[in-house]
Amino acid sequence: MDNNQLGTKPHYQILDGLRGVAAVFVVCFHLAEPLSSSHLDNVVNHGYLAVDFFFLLSGYVIGYAYDDRWGKLTFGGFLRRRLERLQPLVILGMTLGAIGFYFTDSTIWPQIHTVPVWKLIVVMLIGYTILPIPLSMDIRGWQEMHPLNSVSWSLFFEYIANILYALGLRKLTNKALACFVFLSGAVLLHFAVTNANGDVTGGWTLNAEHMRIGMTRTLFPFFAGLLLSRVARPARIKNAFLGCSLLVGVVLLMPRIGGAAHLWLNGLYEAICIILVFPLIVYIGASGVVQHQTEAKICRFLGDLSYPLYMTHYVLVYFYVAWVSNHSGITLRQAWPHALLTLAGAVVLAHASLKLYDEPVRAWLRKKLK
Repeated sequence: MDNNQLGTKPHYQILDGLRGVAAVFVVCFHLAEPLSSSHLDNVVNHGYLAVDFFFLLSGYVIGYAYDDRWGKLTFGGFLRRRLERLQPLVILGMTLGAIGFYFTDSTIWPQIHTVPVWKLIVVMLIGYTILPIPLSMDIRGWQEMHPLNSVSWSLFFEYIANILYALGLRKLTNKALACFVFLSGAVLLHFAVTNANGDVTGGWTLNAEHMRIGMTRTLFPFFAGLLLSRVARPARIKNAFLGCSLLVGVVLLMPRIGGAAHLWLNGLYEAICIILVFPLIVYIGASGVVQHQTEAKICRFLGDLSYPLYMTHYVLVYFYVAWVSNHSGITLRQAWPHALLTLAGAVVLAHASLKLYDEPVRAWLRKKLK
C-alpha cells in the first residue's frame, strides 16, 4: 500500500504547542549564549535540553503515528514520509546559511572571507543530504558537522533514530523495549554525572567523542518516548498546556546546579530532567484537554512554527553572534534590544518559511511521491 494512502492521525494539540514553546527557548538560549562566559552564567542556562525534549516528543509521536501501521507500511514508505516532513527545511536552512555566510565575517570568524565559493557550495550540497562534513571541510571554525546551519546536527541523529526504529527496534516487545530504554538511560546518567563539562552538551562534531554523545542523547529520549506511547494511557487533565509550558520553562531556565565546584550535580539534574521530568511533561501534555478555542489556536500556531523556527533561526543568530563579537565586552543590558529584534526576526522568518516554502513544497512532494 502506498504510504500516502495511510492518511494522518489527529494531532496531540498540546504536545504540538509544547514543541513550539521549547523551540522559542532554544532561540533564547542561542541569543544569550554569546553574552555569557560559559554555561555557568548563561541566563537561559539549560536551554540546550530542549533538544533532548524534542527527541522524546519525536519518539512519542512516531510511536503514536506508525506503530499500528506496519502491516500496510514499508520501510521505504516510512522513510519517504519522514523525508517529506523533515528534508525541505533542512535544504532551506542550508541555503539561507550559505547566502548569509560571507556577511558574517567578524572577529569571531575572521577567516570567512578566505573561503572559496566552490567550497561553500560543496558544503551546502553535502548539507542538503544532512550527512555530516569532515573536519577538513569546516568553513566556519567551530568544528561543526553543519557549519551553515549549526542546529542541523540534531536532525542527523533524528534520522538515525527513525531508521533504527523502522529497521528493527519497532519490533521489540514492550518488555524488551523497556530493557533497552533502561540500559540507554543508565548510559545517559553515567555520561551526565561523569562528563568533564558537567552537562550533556555535545553531538555536533564528526569525531568519535561527539558521535558517542549524540547517540547517548538520542537513544534514551527517543525510545523512551516510543515506550511511553505504547504503555501510557492518557487521562483527561485540565490546564495541561499552561502547566506543562511553565514546567518546560522552569527546567530550561534553571540556573547552573552545583557551580564550578560540583559539576556532577548539574549533570545529575540534567539526567533527572531527561529521564523523569520530560516523560512526565509529555504524558501530561498528551493527557491534556484543550480549554478553549484560543488555546487551540495558540497550540496550533506554536506547533506549526516549531520546526521552521528551529531550522531557520540560527541563520539570523550567526549575524547576531558576529555583531556581539564585534562589540567586545557588551552586556546583556546593552544587547537585549538586538536580541529581541533577532528573536522577532526569527519568528517572522520561520512563519514565512512555513507558508511560502515548507507547506507548498511538502504538498508538491506528496503528489510526486504518491
